[in-house]
Amino acid sequence: MKYMLIMRATEAAEAAAAEVDFQEIINAMGRFNEEMINAGVLLSGEGLADPSEGFVVSFSADEDPLVTDGPYGEVHEMFNGFWILQVSSKEEAAQWAKKAPLGPGTKLEVRRVTDESDFEDYADNEYVQKEKGWREELGTK
Repeated sequence: MKYMLIMRATEAAEAAAAEVDFQEIINAMGRFNEEMINAGVLLSGEGLADPSEGFVVSFSADEDPLVTDGPYGEVHEMFNGFWILQVSSKEEAAQWAKKAPLGPGTKLEVRRVTDESDFEDYADNEYVQKEKGWREELGTK
């Protein structure tokens, strides 16, 4: 099973992190990533740039999609980074999430990544079939 761990912080968490030497943060994240790599569970993980470098595309029934430059939303709504893990269960995903070197006020939203079994009722759908081929082509499961 794949799970995505989505990192979110509050303003208090960001303020607390600003008081820590950034090299210490990098080292803690590096050790955590290395532990997951050595355990064979880490598929992907990335930190995200500041929201001021991003944008949001909002969709509505009445208008064309609207692009709004960042920063946008409340701090606690922002994703700061993510990991994608391949684990045997929801419980194992929770165990890894609890090990993340994150400070007070930070949260990890943990979500299962869908797979082919979620679309068994639509197995004959053209795009469900194409998805299988695309995953093989891209080398993903």
